[in-house]
Amino acid sequence: MKTCLECGDPIVGREDKKFCSDGCRNAYNNKINKDSTNYMRNINNKLRKNYRILSELNVEGKSKTTRAKLMSKGFDFEFFTNVLNTKTGNTYYFLYDQGYMVLDNDFYMLVKKDI
Repeated sequence: MKTCLECGDPIVGREDKKFCSDGCRNAYNNKINKDSTNYMRNINNKLRKNYRILSELNVEGKSKTTRAKLMSKGFDFEFFTNVLNTKTGNTYYFLYDQGYMVLDNDFYMLVKKDI
């Protein structure tokens, strides 16, 4: 007889079942997927915050904003997920599918990748 991966209770039902209930499945997956250290959790929180700020300011998929506006919302320029250097020499900083490029006079071009 199979037992639940979370609580060890016997499993009744389908042959390929791993958990006795939705609660045990959720508890197990939450433990597996949680950030293992405060350092990771803090970085992930900063990435999420930056992503929310870019999404809020870039509703149309392409727009302009100022450094002051980004900073006033708490944007942290040190945290991004990847960098794209174009053939024309432009550098875009991305947070997943939301990105920005530095322009002149403290302006920023906000873009969204089609995924």
